[in-house]
Amino acid sequence: MTQLQQARKNIITQEMKQVAKDEDVDPEYIREKISEGKVIIPVNRKRKATKFCGIGVGLKTKVNANIGTSPDYVNVEVELEKLKASVDAGADAVMDLSTGGDLRAIRRKIIESSSITVGSVPIYEAAVKAVKNKQTIVNMTASDMLDAVRLHCEDGVDFITVHCGATKGVLKHLKENKRICGVVSRGGTFLVEWMIHSGHENPLYEDFDEILAIAKEYDVTLSLGDAMRPGALADAFDRAQIYELNVLAELTQRALSAGVQVMVEGPGHVPLNQITAQVQLQKELCKGAPFYVLGPIVTDIAPGYDHITSAIGGAIAASAGADFLCYVTPTEHLSLPGPADVKTGVIAARIAAHAADLVKGVKSAWEWDKKMSELRRKRDWEGQFNTCIDPVVARNIRQKGRPQNEEVCSMCAEYCVFKLSDRV
Repeated sequence: MTQLQQARKNIITQEMKQVAKDEDVDPEYIREKISEGKVIIPVNRKRKATKFCGIGVGLKTKVNANIGTSPDYVNVEVELEKLKASVDAGADAVMDLSTGGDLRAIRRKIIESSSITVGSVPIYEAAVKAVKNKQTIVNMTASDMLDAVRLHCEDGVDFITVHCGATKGVLKHLKENKRICGVVSRGGTFLVEWMIHSGHENPLYEDFDEILAIAKEYDVTLSLGDAMRPGALADAFDRAQIYELNVLAELTQRALSAGVQVMVEGPGHVPLNQITAQVQLQKELCKGAPFYVLGPIVTDIAPGYDHITSAIGGAIAASAGADFLCYVTPTEHLSLPGPADVKTGVIAARIAAHAADLVKGVKSAWEWDKKMSELRRKRDWEGQFNTCIDPVVARNIRQKGRPQNEEVCSMCAEYCVFKLSDRV
């Protein structure tokens, strides 16, 4: 049985107990929310994960890091460095988005080496295989796509992104309501091109029951991909995006009815004033299913700083109810990230997640801030380094601007407000 099926039979699994312990909540709460489809624990029954996480209502906001090769850069060792950087920086999950090299070998190596949750996008493998064997993406078959889904589940990934909502109905809205950036989801682009060329419906939608059967067999969580996520602020909240969200809401209920854990992915490039409304709409339509957001990126003008634009949006989205943040690195829109970029992206997303957890009233989040404030008031520098989100960076900055008086920092020196207040 899947985690969802066991929860509905009032069974509290070891995974539920572990998540409850990590979250400092009652195991019964985890079981109940999983049974309602409002919490998920992505963990493939074939994989002996040493660490897994709960995602959903009432839990800490989780962070995912994307890693993986491209056709221009194929180096498994570098990807493992990125995996280590993700884990060391505190990511809760990684996704292998590889499109270059031996994709299965890379995926297996990442799964084997990862101590945290692993996700993937099977349509990438189907598309890469089609290009390699048949010269073009449009020559993919429905069987190719479904075979890729099964292959990834067999290999042990804990969750898969499937772009089931990119239906022929969406194409009508794309045609009638022109976007500046069109379709920016890579999986979505593959499927739109395939549907236009073939004239057929998206197999991931048409054969959704088969995908459910595969996911159920391995207890793999479905992440319903937002193929129509906006890639420009001007494209946000358009008809194509909302049409797809309604399709994903339908598929969410079908997954839950089949006993399969499911979450829903969201935008994308979104202006600040729309973020809360978009999260609330998703939560309402999908009956509280966990929401997994990329960013959201709140302005299009900051290449090189999109870890910041996405952290701003991510904090607002999670505060409004989003449960899972996909990091964005400084290299977004520019190049494949390296290990240092991965660390920067994870830390930025974790800051956003933590800021939102304060709003959500997560007890451990408030305790962390309070402890840091007390150490700062005492000018306990070692204590601050050991408590802050990135000890290495904090320590290095203090070393570079070392004060004459070790008791204070070089910003205020003898005029340190805490030192002055001690005198008073």
